[in-house]
Amino acid sequence: MTYERLNISKMHGYTPGEQPDQGGMVKLNTNENPYPASPLVAEVLAAVQLEELRRYPPPLASSFRTEAANYHGIRAENIIPTNGGDELLRLAITTFANSGDTIAIAQPSYSLYPVLAEVQGCQLQQIPLDEDWLLAGDFVAQLNDADARIAFVVNPHAPTGILMGVERIAAIAENFNGVLVVDEAYVDFVDPELNYDLVPLIESCNNLLILRTLSKGFSLAGLRFGYGIGATSLIEPIAHKTRDSYNTDIISQQLATAAIRSVEHARQSWSKVRQERDRLTQELGELGLACLPSQSNFLLAKVPHNIGADFLYRQLQQQQILVRYFEENRLRDKLRITVGTADENTLLISALGKLLNTLEK
Repeated sequence: MTYERLNISKMHGYTPGEQPDQGGMVKLNTNENPYPASPLVAEVLAAVQLEELRRYPPPLASSFRTEAANYHGIRAENIIPTNGGDELLRLAITTFANSGDTIAIAQPSYSLYPVLAEVQGCQLQQIPLDEDWLLAGDFVAQLNDADARIAFVVNPHAPTGILMGVERIAAIAENFNGVLVVDEAYVDFVDPELNYDLVPLIESCNNLLILRTLSKGFSLAGLRFGYGIGATSLIEPIAHKTRDSYNTDIISQQLATAAIRSVEHARQSWSKVRQERDRLTQELGELGLACLPSQSNFLLAKVPHNIGADFLYRQLQQQQILVRYFEENRLRDKLRITVGTADENTLLISALGKLLNTLEK
């Protein structure tokens, strides 16, 4: 006998990347920042007092909200702090979609989106990316034809790392009849010279909700702290109606505030990741593993059919190197590889070189 709702009993949950207990692994499978958070975060953590845990935290993480607003040049009312970026995704569906409504996503994309849609009992419209891994030219028309209430777009895209320009996103938001959620989990690793910045669009696009997280760029994946940016008409119902009470704890609020305050330290890690991303792209290509052009902290590398991506994934795993393999259409011949430290990337390239050399004999 089961007490689950019928749609829950039929669905498959989210499958996270491997999180091994033992040390000694070269962990390039879950897109964590390979460099530590800022010293200010460490100082604030060390100064946390037990007495602070006796009381509830500020319900809207007011200090962080103010700091993040200053960082983006907007008002605090345009920001909603959340328990990781994933909570914002769930809150967007809870707030803006009824059971039975249609939620649209690109295919392939972040595998949590379909899970959250199923939990809410929503219909899912998956729109395949084109041959160049970009949104279909008639993407907006397909959204509106499906009467989608929400569309999730991750930019830079996962799992390819390809960046879509501001102009295209603005055109989608302006012509879409629903809420456009742009998941910018990896935006901190975009090349600065591209001048990519969606935040100013919230003034003209009141249906645009931007997801940000401290998990990647700020090296705080273990903290679970994210936030949304949007027009007040989107933020207020989340903040005052559908958000869980005290959804972010007092320690995470303080550490997240310290992280934003010390963004210059984080920028140093972004620069190092970009440098290693370029090196890794070149060296993987020289091994015959061509990568799509990425603006994130990971690469999607194509593995020759005579070797097999699944086989290479398992061979690396045996050598204590973790990358990500997806048993999914268009991805079965590819590996997603997180950009690690220089030493980790060198170990990966060395291991791959030896494996591929052995397989060719």
